[in-house]
Amino acid sequence: MKPANRNSAALALTVLLLAACTVGPDYVRPGVEVPDAFAENPAWKAAEPRDHEARGKWWEMFGDGVLSGLEEQVNISNQTLLQAEANYRQAAALIQAADAAGFPTLSGGLGVTRSRASSTTTATPSATPTSRGVVQSDSLRLDASWLPDFWGRVRRSVEASVANAQASAALVETARLSAQAQLAQSYFQLRVLDGQRRLYDEILAAYGKALQITQNQYNAGISAKADVIQAQAQMKTVQAQSIDLGVQRAQLEHAIAVLVGKPPAGFHIAPAQLKLSPPPIPPVLPSALLERRPDIATAERRVAAANAQIGVARAAFFPNVTLPAAVGFQSASRAEWFTLPSRFWSIGPSLVETIFDAGLRQSQNEQAIAAYDASVAAYRQAVLVGFQQVEDNLAALRILAAEALVQDEAVAASGMALELSLNQYRAGLISFLPVVVAQNNALANLRTQSTLLGLRMTASVQLVAALGGDWSAAALPALGAARAPVAKP
Repeated sequence: MKPANRNSAALALTVLLLAACTVGPDYVRPGVEVPDAFAENPAWKAAEPRDHEARGKWWEMFGDGVLSGLEEQVNISNQTLLQAEANYRQAAALIQAADAAGFPTLSGGLGVTRSRASSTTTATPSATPTSRGVVQSDSLRLDASWLPDFWGRVRRSVEASVANAQASAALVETARLSAQAQLAQSYFQLRVLDGQRRLYDEILAAYGKALQITQNQYNAGISAKADVIQAQAQMKTVQAQSIDLGVQRAQLEHAIAVLVGKPPAGFHIAPAQLKLSPPPIPPVLPSALLERRPDIATAERRVAAANAQIGVARAAFFPNVTLPAAVGFQSASRAEWFTLPSRFWSIGPSLVETIFDAGLRQSQNEQAIAAYDASVAAYRQAVLVGFQQVEDNLAALRILAAEALVQDEAVAASGMALELSLNQYRAGLISFLPVVVAQNNALANLRTQSTLLGLRMTASVQLVAALGGDWSAAALPALGAARAPVAKP
């Protein structure tokens, strides 16, 4: 092998070896403390069969066709979700921008220069009669420049961009799950109000009968006029409470309209009678929560991006090697273009190393390390909050279920007490005041029963959201899904 060839081969091998270097720490997911089971539901264990676990759209476990139809519209028209999706596309586009820094840049130029030198200051050749001292130079050139990624600065930048894009994709799913959960909660609250409205209608019918009894007793001279007035006041109070439900229902309807991307003015959900009951929630292990919650995935991807930025900061301590080159043709006449005498070329590799920067690079390195430490803390905090939310809603469902059983007994007892007091009033044994008290107690217990049902449905939705819905970290887009693969130079 000739010496020149050997030198070229050695130089190429050196470049390849340097290009394989990547400074900075390789990413390892931070460790977190994960319990073996949730304290509020230790029955959720890995040994249990998973055949009953929900597959697909989590809201279908509630078995409500209207809710399912509304949830489908969230994916299409929710503006918050569309904004998050656009932010993801922006983050995905930044991957290509970061990757482009590792490729050579190529530019072409066509130039025409006309100049005339001063004859009083510069000795110039006598101009021809036609040129009058004007010199014209035409050029056609091609310039190339490449900054080889010897220390992995570009590779770490791409790594950070990919992690940020994945974090943005997880944010899309966080926004989606949040909107879906808000919609389900608002929908169930609206249905609870529909149930309360029917309850008030039934109570008003019963109060109307009690008022008629009081009027009859008064007409017979058995009771006083005050009893009639009390019965009328009691009935009007319940009528006012029934009308007040309309405000809450209208606001919930408007909130649902916004969640599905519709103007509230033209949106309406017809009242319906539904038998609501919290469905059984499929079991999930605490360790699986790290893969099921998109907000935790976002925090973890932020850690990966911050880790890559440490490599970017450390690469600044190493010299930059630039490989510029130019080739083209230049002539005073275009007719002489593309001839050997008119050609020109230049190449001049350069190596630049910062000698003194007053601690700038060290400061940037320390900033990157601090940002990484902060992202690790944020990730671990997101995990803790996720565990807390699951435990909170498991506890809420357990306690509210026990409370609902007792409340059912209270409703039955208060109903019986009202019936007994009405019978005693008909018999003239008591005044109407005990009847009013019994009516208030019965109404209060019925309203509490309805409120508890709404709280249980809300806790069910919040538990599903705390468990990540039907999302999985496996759905995160890989680098190839975010942009078309490009071969490295």
